[in-house]
Amino acid sequence: MKIKDLGEFGLIERLVSVLNIKDSSVYVGFGDDCSAVEIKNQLYLFTGDVQLEGKHFIKDKMPPEDLGWKLVSINVSDIVACGGLPKWGFISVGFPPDTDFGYVEKIYRGINEALDFYKADIIGGNTTSSDQVLLDLFLVGMTERFVSRSGAKGGEFLLLSGFTGLSRAGLELLMMRKNSYEEFEKRLIKAFSRPVARIDLSEKIQRFANSCIDISDGLAGDLGHLQKSSKVRLTIDKSSLPVHPDLDSYCKKYGKDPYRYILYGGEDYQLAFTVSKENLEHFKDCYIIGKVERGEGIFLIENKKVKKIKEKGFEHI
Repeated sequence: MKIKDLGEFGLIERLVSVLNIKDSSVYVGFGDDCSAVEIKNQLYLFTGDVQLEGKHFIKDKMPPEDLGWKLVSINVSDIVACGGLPKWGFISVGFPPDTDFGYVEKIYRGINEALDFYKADIIGGNTTSSDQVLLDLFLVGMTERFVSRSGAKGGEFLLLSGFTGLSRAGLELLMMRKNSYEEFEKRLIKAFSRPVARIDLSEKIQRFANSCIDISDGLAGDLGHLQKSSKVRLTIDKSSLPVHPDLDSYCKKYGKDPYRYILYGGEDYQLAFTVSKENLEHFKDCYIIGKVERGEGIFLIENKKVKKIKEKGFEHI
């Protein structure tokens, strides 16, 4: 069997089955946005992500400063989804030997700008030569309470921290290789190239959310992970899904369905989480998009009709 036949998540499942965790201080292992280790009553969070030229970005279409910013932000989003704050990172990079140093320096300036914004530090790493630009960041965070994908309970509300679908539209615009863009198109491209992790919600997620996941592989796909981990049914009201004006403009201009982007677009780095009714008041700036019920699967209410939707998201293989 080839890796491509397994898919990303099938490959992960096979690889994890080969390994086993022996250390009792490991609080959470595989299967969540972060792993966690408990040391002297303190929970430390661990996550990592890669940006590979040709797979995650187009070198001549993405400013190097934005690439550095994005590398940090996508890792911070995982930390925040588990109720934590970022602290320390290790970075490994690979560049073709003929890469101009100015390009590399600009990436690192973007990294440093993001680190200042999120109040974290990179304290070590590694370098190597590579056929393509490769950036790999391993990030450590801390939390007082781990918020997992598996804590959703029937009767809770399903919330979304902000708009989704913008990043996918921005990527498509970049792939068009247009000579000029309208202002709303430039904002969509920025949503792809320079996402901002929702670190402003970290404390509230830690205190009041019962489950949480960051939206990196698409809303439907990531909600699929949450509902499977929690063993619940999620019912979404389509009319409650927020449509950003820029995405609406894009879809009208190019004849697209905005809800396909909202449900199945990736790399938005918003948060989907569940809270009890009494804790809704703490998330007035977020969107209530559905409910948690007993059962399994993800269902969409549209024109008073209920249909099951595909739990499909972006895969890196």
